[in-house]
Amino acid sequence: MLLGLKLVSACTTAALALSTRAVIDQALAGHSTEAMAMAGCAALAAAATVLGPSLETHLSVIVADSVAQLHLEPRIQRFLASVETLEHLEHSDFLDRVTVLDHASWKLTHGLWSVIDVVFAGLRLLLLMLLLGTVSPVLLPLLVAAGVALALDQHGQRGVARAETDTAESFRLQRHLFTLATQAATSKEIWVAGVGGELARRQRAAWDEALVRRTAARLRSAGWRLGGWLMFSLCFAAGLVLVLRLAATGQASAGDVVLTLTVAVALRDSVQSALVRAGVALNAGTYVEPYLWLRDYVARHRQTGQRLPAPAVLRDGIAFEGVTFTYPGTARPVLDDVSFHLAAGSVVAIVGEFGSGKTSLVKLLTKFYTPDAGTIRVDGTDLSDLDTEAWRSRCSAAFQDFGRFRIRFAETVGLGDLPHADTAGRLADAVAAADADGLVRRLPNGMDTQLGRLFGGVELSGGQWQKTALARASMRQGPLLFVLDEPTASLDAPSEGAILERYMVRARELAARTGAVTVIVSHRFSTIAGADQILVFGAGRIMEAGTHAELLALGGRYADLYGIQARAYTAN
Repeated sequence: MLLGLKLVSACTTAALALSTRAVIDQALAGHSTEAMAMAGCAALAAAATVLGPSLETHLSVIVADSVAQLHLEPRIQRFLASVETLEHLEHSDFLDRVTVLDHASWKLTHGLWSVIDVVFAGLRLLLLMLLLGTVSPVLLPLLVAAGVALALDQHGQRGVARAETDTAESFRLQRHLFTLATQAATSKEIWVAGVGGELARRQRAAWDEALVRRTAARLRSAGWRLGGWLMFSLCFAAGLVLVLRLAATGQASAGDVVLTLTVAVALRDSVQSALVRAGVALNAGTYVEPYLWLRDYVARHRQTGQRLPAPAVLRDGIAFEGVTFTYPGTARPVLDDVSFHLAAGSVVAIVGEFGSGKTSLVKLLTKFYTPDAGTIRVDGTDLSDLDTEAWRSRCSAAFQDFGRFRIRFAETVGLGDLPHADTAGRLADAVAAADADGLVRRLPNGMDTQLGRLFGGVELSGGQWQKTALARASMRQGPLLFVLDEPTASLDAPSEGAILERYMVRARELAARTGAVTVIVSHRFSTIAGADQILVFGAGRIMEAGTHAELLALGGRYADLYGIQARAYTAN
């Protein structure tokens, strides 16, 4: 239906010009009946030229919005979610294209419709030029002039598209700096440090860098468009002079003059419309290239081939064999030839100073990254041979940089196990495991409380957000790997003790149920004394390993750090 409307719209201007010429010629010839009939045709054509484009525009918007929201936007989200690891988030070329694609689905779909509009605009121009050809074949080269004008405009628009892609990193930086300066979470430090002016200066510099290049590209594009339009206008003015001379010598009728003037106005509007639509279509090209690049990137990095399912229970455990890992874009390994064994059913503590590789180890366990060298085995099977989604479905984790999902409290906890997100019993058990019962009682609407002031809800403290994250990590009842990465960093001492006691009990329950390995990453040594095994990391290597008692007896690095913390706690 929409394409039919576009076809009718493309033909109505030519029909109006033809019928108007016929009205003039028939009236001057004294054929009143024929003139009246053609006047009726002209009236219908005029009505169609007004109503057709309006109806066409409304239908185009409806169709384009539907395609954007129901198909394209979800597809882009699936692209972003289907990459197995986090490595792509370390690459600026990936982030640049994601920045360009942010909220671009509407522009893509409207750009594709603009391509169709350009085709029909070309058809309209062709029909109008053929009409001019009936007056004089000398006017036909104007079609070439219109094509040159379109080509020059497209050349300028391609330059704008390149400039937007090339400056995406600067644009992303200025947006990040603006967000830092306007968010409550970061504004406190900015105000205390008095660096608001410096951040504003850097944001302005990044914005200017992007704006200068984009503005220069747009000015060049405007120059190309102006040149093409002036050339076409001069050619058409010459054509009008020719038609007037033909009429003066009797070689053209009065209807031909009226047709030429009608076509002149229509050509101006048609060329202008074609230029605008071509600009929109070419602007959409700014998003087509990142979209296709993202699609191809995901295809290259998506899991391929048949992989093994995760085991139902752990019998031997998880082993690292000579594992080395370096973050993309860096030179120094964060893990260097690391080997150890996490026995099935054990509670393992990972300790060490900041930057020693503790959290990186967790990211490898959860397949966020793949080792550069060495092998990680799960019950003897290479972790890379296990289906990523299946393995992660058997993992539960609370990370130190936990998410703060500003939705209903029950929903943010339920995200930990979507199939059971609406199960009241599961939610209650998870909340209890995280010692968050008191938090729920203090919320105005309990589990149904909206979180986040931005959405008219309640803003939680740092410790309350951490308890919420712990509850989310406790949703799954049968994980094979349970990770607590700095689980009590934002909690006070009483809450810390209560939570760790509960999670030690939970770890033993999971061990009995599935042979799960519980990994606790912490820099507070008092929290991990009950672990079956403690691994002490330093500079990406294991410096010591053993139980709490064994490491104290060893008198090495662990004993020194434990003594420092114990004396500091006693002094306080």
